[in-house]
Amino acid sequence: MAQAIYREWFVHFHYPGHESDELVDSPIGLNPSGREVKTLGSVVELRYGKALKDADRAGGPVAVVGSSGVVGWHDSALVTGPAIVVGRKGNVGKIIWLSGDCYPIDTTYFVVTDFPLRFVYRQLRTLEFVNSHAAVPGLNRDQAYGLPFLLPTRELLSLFEQKAESISELETSLQQDVTTLTSLRDMLLQNL
Repeated sequence: MAQAIYREWFVHFHYPGHESDELVDSPIGLNPSGREVKTLGSVVELRYGKALKDADRAGGPVAVVGSSGVVGWHDSALVTGPAIVVGRKGNVGKIIWLSGDCYPIDTTYFVVTDFPLRFVYRQLRTLEFVNSHAAVPGLNRDQAYGLPFLLPTRELLSLFEQKAESISELETSLQQDVTTLTSLRDMLLQNL
């Protein structure tokens, strides 16, 4: 539902009050007046994850996140949740949402921004990140920083956060259930 609201408001431009806004030309096509086309680098910072070998992972409640998603568990966090992690090596540009604390490893970037995370997460998912390496797929941060990022007004962002928050809490709860059940399944399969 939150994704449907995002798509309706920020892709199709059918947000509350859209009837009185006009579409104006921008570097990325027609957009509602009042929206700014910025670069990704002016909206977010992509910080490098930190190496954490399998043998050094202590288990615990903190998700260890690689470019493919959760790859293990640790007892201390590198990033306080919620967090957005971006695949840097292997799964270039894969966008991962984590509602709790996490430990992004060195195959990823994690996002730091002053803008609402739920909006940034959904906006990042619309971008096309380019593989800049030949042998192992990789994402060049400077190249990613140049991608266009359409930024609505603060008022619209705030309204979206309010609507999406309760929906996202349910989504988070369901994702935690899936993670727990996946771990349980993996443990049971090993015993078989």
